[in-house]
Amino acid sequence: MPKYKQVNNELIEITGAELAELEAREKKWLDGQADRDLAELRFLRNNLLTQTDWTQSRDVTLSNDTEWKKYRQELRDITKIFKSMSDKDFKFPEKPTE
Repeated sequence: MPKYKQVNNELIEITGAELAELEAREKKWLDGQADRDLAELRFLRNNLLTQTDWTQSRDVTLSNDTEWKKYRQELRDITKIFKSMSDKDFKFPEKPTE
């Protein structure tokens, strides 16, 4: 089945070379899905870590300091266990209460 492109409001059949280029770009995009999924997971994980940076300040005393350290370590380790947020059983660790 031929593929077409629109040029000046006219449908023109694309050439074999254009089709090959289009298919190569689609393949590259699909092959990069795992990298994009991991980047999204890291981005959200880093955001959660940033939100809890205050717990690690020297002048902050927390009664549940060990829980915060464990939570932050679990966040750092999450990309060793999961490669995507759509992986089976994925969930971010539960944040300790302040």
